[in-house]
Amino acid sequence: MSTSTDSKTVLVTGASSGIGEATARRLASLGHAVFLGARRTGRLASLAEELRAGGASVAYRELDVTSLQSVQAFAAAAVQEYGRIDVLVNNAGVMSLSRIAELRIAEWDQMIDVNLCGVLYGTAAVLPQMRKQDGGHIVNVSSVSGHRVDPTAAVYSATKFAVAALSEGLRQESRDIRVTVVSPGFTQSELTDRGGSAEAQAAAREVAAQLAIPAAAIADAIAFAVNQPAAVDVNELIVRPTAQG
Repeated sequence: MSTSTDSKTVLVTGASSGIGEATARRLASLGHAVFLGARRTGRLASLAEELRAGGASVAYRELDVTSLQSVQAFAAAAVQEYGRIDVLVNNAGVMSLSRIAELRIAEWDQMIDVNLCGVLYGTAAVLPQMRKQDGGHIVNVSSVSGHRVDPTAAVYSATKFAVAALSEGLRQESRDIRVTVVSPGFTQSELTDRGGSAEAQAAAREVAAQLAIPAAAIADAIAFAVNQPAAVDVNELIVRPTAQG
């Protein structure tokens, strides 16, 4: 495959575990400078220390994607550290599965705040710098739930369908900003560990235990899109277990 191996400055949200952590590892191994954000700074510090020991260029900052001010400060710190922002990987997400009739409204709000507003805030924080540079790349981590709706996942799916719409709109409005949506299927992560109804989350964990692919598989897909030449925009990748229905 034809790819660009030029080093880029890549910001990764939700980098303390799962797909975010795997993406940081993969991109760092390819020689990209990575700037990591998450709420759990202890995990970020350990990851950064490990990657630096291997020769990678890594920095990190505490990040709450539900706060526009936090996301703006994250982007500003990356510019101060590296002088530019080439790629933003909007990865932070939550999945609280439950039937709508359970009226877990606080969890609905959290999914909207993290999964949708977090993507909007990240985009808003980096676009001015990318425009100034005459180029950039925004990678939004969605889900197969952004392509289908299942019982207990209606609100989660709604946020992921919205990410797809937002991404396509940004792509159509842009001539110098690349936009990629990566939609994982069942992947080893902490998504089913918190929130939602006990029954729905347990069912999801059971299926994931049987089918889930490693987070590194999604990181490889992200790296594929990031490493394409500037004139090539990989708009959408769906990556799921072969056995997933």
